[in-house]
Amino acid sequence: MNIKAICLGAFAVCAVGSAAVAGALDVADNLAPFYTDASMKVLKPMPEFTAAFMAKPKPMREMIMRECQDAAMSKPYAEFCADVNALRGMQ
Repeated sequence: MNIKAICLGAFAVCAVGSAAVAGALDVADNLAPFYTDASMKVLKPMPEFTAAFMAKPKPMREMIMRECQDAAMSKPYAEFCADVNALRGMQ
């Protein structure tokens, strides 16, 4: 088999696989609407946070909720997940 084809195939698998492995909390673009600043240090007030959460598609909201329930995933995002968990009934 052609080595070039093997390398391209491996690259494609890695590119697709790594995107599938990344969780919703691992992608900065998913979290940016919830913060007031570009450095993502200050969360928006709860009414704005709620509006940003509800603006996400339902599958994304469900994924965020699931990841915030996972202790290992949510630990680095404790403050964010506390606000998400406060919205638990609003899915």
